[in-house]
Amino acid sequence: MELGSITEFLNNKSILVIGAAGFLAKIFVEKILRVQPKVKKLYLLLRAVDTKSAEERLHNEVIGMALFDVLREQHGASLYSFVYEKLTPVPGDISCVDLGIRDSLLKDQIWNEIDTVINFAATTNFDERYDVALGINTLGPLHLLNFVKKCNNVKVLVHVSTAYVCGEDAGLIQEKPFPLGKSKKGTEMIDIDMEKILVEEKLTNLHSEHAEESAITSYMKDYGSKRARMFGWPNTYVFTKAMGEMLLVHYSRDTVPLVIIRPTMVTSTYQEPFPGWIEGVRTIDGVAVGYAKGKLKHFPFNPKLTVDVIPADMVINALIMAMVECANRSTTSEIIYHVGSSLRNPFKFSNFQELSMRYFVQNPLIDKDGKPIKVGEFTAFSSMASFRIYTAICYSLPLKVFHLAINTVSYQKPYNDKYTALNRNLKLGMRLAELYKPYVFFKGIFDDANSEKLQIAARETYSDADAFNFDPTCVNWEAYMINIHFPGLVKYVLK
Repeated sequence: MELGSITEFLNNKSILVIGAAGFLAKIFVEKILRVQPKVKKLYLLLRAVDTKSAEERLHNEVIGMALFDVLREQHGASLYSFVYEKLTPVPGDISCVDLGIRDSLLKDQIWNEIDTVINFAATTNFDERYDVALGINTLGPLHLLNFVKKCNNVKVLVHVSTAYVCGEDAGLIQEKPFPLGKSKKGTEMIDIDMEKILVEEKLTNLHSEHAEESAITSYMKDYGSKRARMFGWPNTYVFTKAMGEMLLVHYSRDTVPLVIIRPTMVTSTYQEPFPGWIEGVRTIDGVAVGYAKGKLKHFPFNPKLTVDVIPADMVINALIMAMVECANRSTTSEIIYHVGSSLRNPFKFSNFQELSMRYFVQNPLIDKDGKPIKVGEFTAFSSMASFRIYTAICYSLPLKVFHLAINTVSYQKPYNDKYTALNRNLKLGMRLAELYKPYVFFKGIFDDANSEKLQIAARETYSDADAFNFDPTCVNWEAYMINIHFPGLVKYVLK
């Protein structure tokens, strides 16, 4: 039997990419341009007020990144002529109707031309303002779906979510959708329209009281956390992402073929376009960075539990494979893919702890005075209760005993400076601990049966399937962390 080709499928395709300045979106754009230069057009929706602002974001936040160095080497001086022939920046905003696209001619062109839509847009802050998170993560996908329904030739809509929409579920977590409005705690249903109304009422009241913007931000962050916990999710991010999935699944049935990609904790690239590229401090790396900077020596997590990480380029490979597979089948029912490692190649928190210590002891960061930052033992607390007790003791001890007890830093400065630094470090630890608590004590394992079937079917169907590998079993976590991920974190994030 003659095998098909994924790259050939991409030939002459027009793709709309939402949230194009995001971490995963950039990797997607780079991969498409590199493996299939004959792609017809990538329309990149960027949050911007006009075309000039969108073009600036495309140049500064996408093409200008080190991620595109391989393409720069391939095309040389002709890179920008190639890129601007293939990429069209589209100023807009997913939280608005019709994606906030004001140019009616451009909008008609997109409706008539595109055959694939990928949604990367999200605010990933765990404690984002509820109004912002609701607009982007929940209502944004619905606005996108309504936009896609006006398109003439769309074969598939791919929505990038997160595996942690499951909340704090334990055991084997399956690749299943959420029924519209079903909460994780209690019997009360989630009325998403009412959530929008409540947010609007709160904002109206705050503005009528002439509240300062900082006060409004603080209130809306707290309100989002409160609503999330009330319905059984640990934070605003995963709660609003779960509601976004609910709307997409419910309103896309029998109309638009839908694929939902649920990656776990996304880390630096494994192979493509080169190993180790990463942008920003992502998920559990916040702990590694705090430790490497000498600011974090104690943190709560259960060393026996699994930390589910997956390299970013594998997420994109899975996405492209799922996109092609969905476009080639006739059904319009949704399909969900977990893209992670916890089931078939588990990586323990104890491994992450040991490898972080080993790497940054042997490869210390350099402080602002040009001196290496010395790091030592890292203590794990197996429960939040024990970590809080430890923190409380640290705050209440006399200064000399306090310093000796936690042995954190040894500044050659007056004692008050020592206390200030330690106090600041403890506050950092507490803030990180509260944010990461749902994940460092997470007892779920993500079933990836759909993803595994997709990988197997692709190898039997496509001649170039190996160029789109996302099999987590091929990753040696020790070699990846020591030789790729931590060096990439230092080079591209900590610089």
